[in-house]
Amino acid sequence: MALDPETQRQLAIDLFNLTWTYLDKPQRTIEENDTMLHAAHASRHHWAQIGAPVNLARGDWQISRVYAVLGRFEPAAYHATRCLEVCLQHQIADFDLAYAYEALSRAYSVAQQWDTASKYLELATSAGHSIAEPEDKDWFFKDLGTITLPGSAGG
Repeated sequence: MALDPETQRQLAIDLFNLTWTYLDKPQRTIEENDTMLHAAHASRHHWAQIGAPVNLARGDWQISRVYAVLGRFEPAAYHATRCLEVCLQHQIADFDLAYAYEALSRAYSVAQQWDTASKYLELATSAGHSIAEPEDKDWFFKDLGTITLPGSAGG
């Protein structure tokens, strides 16, 4: 059964927002972790049916973030890489490109692969300085500051 585009769009948005509800919780149950993960994948699935490349990049970014929060390096790195690939393939820059590098840094931090995490943190920082909208730039750097590497402030 195929869903109409508006229904798919609304599902993608609602599932993306549901995922954030769980990401924002300081503590989650195992069941909430599972719901968060499935919601992120389901959102990305619906965007794949009707969304633009930027929606796909953001979906993969969110999935990567969920896996990083869950401490699962390999799928976090996979989805961060997919996010970056979509950004580069479709010449998506600004906020989304900066967050693609942020996701890669966060994923490699999970694996304690500090050199690679640091490389992507530098790329994220550089891309972040190119974010046009001041509010987006502020939000990005606040978020980027939650990645701590050995030898960095708080790391």
